[in-house]
Amino acid sequence: MPKAKRIELDPELMELEINQLDHKGAGQAVVRYEHELVKTHNIKVTIPKTLPGEKVRATVAWPHAKRSKADLEEIVEAHPERVTAPCPHFDLCGGCVWQHWQYEGQLKQKTNFVKNSLISQGFDPELVKDTIGMEEDPWHYRNKMEFTFAADGSMGLHEQGNFRNIIPLETCLIAGGDMKNAAMEISAWVKEYELSGYNKDTHEGLLRHLMVRQSFVTDEIMLGLFATKAPDADLADAVEQLKERIEQNYPKVKSFMWFVNTDLADRTQAEDMHLLSGRDFIYDEISGYRYRLWFDTFFQTNPVQAQKLIDLALEMANPQGTENMLELFCGVGTFSLPFASRVKKLAGIEIVESSIESAKRNASDNGISNTYFLAENARHGIDQVLEHFGTPDLLLLDPPRAGAGGKVMRKIGRSEPKKVIYVSCNPETFAEDIKELEQFGYRLDQVQPVDLFPHTVHVECVAMLEKIESN
Repeated sequence: MPKAKRIELDPELMELEINQLDHKGAGQAVVRYEHELVKTHNIKVTIPKTLPGEKVRATVAWPHAKRSKADLEEIVEAHPERVTAPCPHFDLCGGCVWQHWQYEGQLKQKTNFVKNSLISQGFDPELVKDTIGMEEDPWHYRNKMEFTFAADGSMGLHEQGNFRNIIPLETCLIAGGDMKNAAMEISAWVKEYELSGYNKDTHEGLLRHLMVRQSFVTDEIMLGLFATKAPDADLADAVEQLKERIEQNYPKVKSFMWFVNTDLADRTQAEDMHLLSGRDFIYDEISGYRYRLWFDTFFQTNPVQAQKLIDLALEMANPQGTENMLELFCGVGTFSLPFASRVKKLAGIEIVESSIESAKRNASDNGISNTYFLAENARHGIDQVLEHFGTPDLLLLDPPRAGAGGKVMRKIGRSEPKKVIYVSCNPETFAEDIKELEQFGYRLDQVQPVDLFPHTVHVECVAMLEKIESN
């Protein structure tokens, strides 16, 4: 029997009430839909740039489906915390999806997000404190930005919902002023010399990405251009002119590099590096410790709020100088160095070998000698460290967004540290992870969300779990 043909209807203008936000920060509404050609059904509609409780008119793309996206046409009843987004690129850019929301409202939503994540795993939401926001104006907070070149050579960020389209930038309100100006200088240079950008469909073109990072403490700037070939003789004049412009106008640039990347993957990776000026790293500081940052070094992108994360972790752990400490996903030692100065000895595990080498160098640069760093995945590294160090008194983990995973968390439970400090950038995987520790006798003591990324949906949190002493 032939399969019934699916009926598709034209987009339709509907009036909707926003009842929640999805994980990307867009508003969602449920509407009962009736039409003579399809069975009456509910449509779950997603409408970007709307807020909970708002009534809107929006064009629903697929009224015949159970789920549909929609284009916002009119705000009928606005949320009392709605504000005018200050960035001229807000309508298209996928970077800061909550610029239209008063900052205090953003913080309340992030607190609720953490609470709901804990509720889903059976934890008491009252353990979650109010999200700590930025005390000063929550703009220009990022110390690293990555921009993409379109095929025509224009530079910008990806369009929301359309990763293949690049929005040319006039400004960026979350980047530091010096970073933004240096990036705009390079964008102007590309246009002046009519250089091509990389076409993701044909895999042709020269320039792929521009990475800019700046230390908020030392003020040093790093620039990294990613291209499909080296700066050869054909580019010599153009590159020399760019070097002169950067050196004359941006004395804070202490590292300027040209990277070759011919891989099809759309990310800032390098097969080869050509140093145009300065050194291949810059210095940054946090908690009074100095770090060397290379182009691929992971370092907290909001240093002001990152300092609060470190302070909270130290406060919750309350080290007394006698503890053996184990740190998982230690990176280049952002948490390791402040803790190593306060415990007897610290072992850090990180799968990225270059980060481990950086952690060792950073410890040496800061005169810290009671650390041991191991390049290994967390699950296997725990066994190696326990064999040499014994049971840790204190364990800290700061995993990626995917979380540590059940196998790692069960390894932590079996290693029986007295305290576990969990630094998370994803409340959902955090809640799933700590649920694994309940069977080993751990109690969640407190959770403190911290806003490292204003005007986005992301929220970090620091939590402490303690081993309950059995009678």
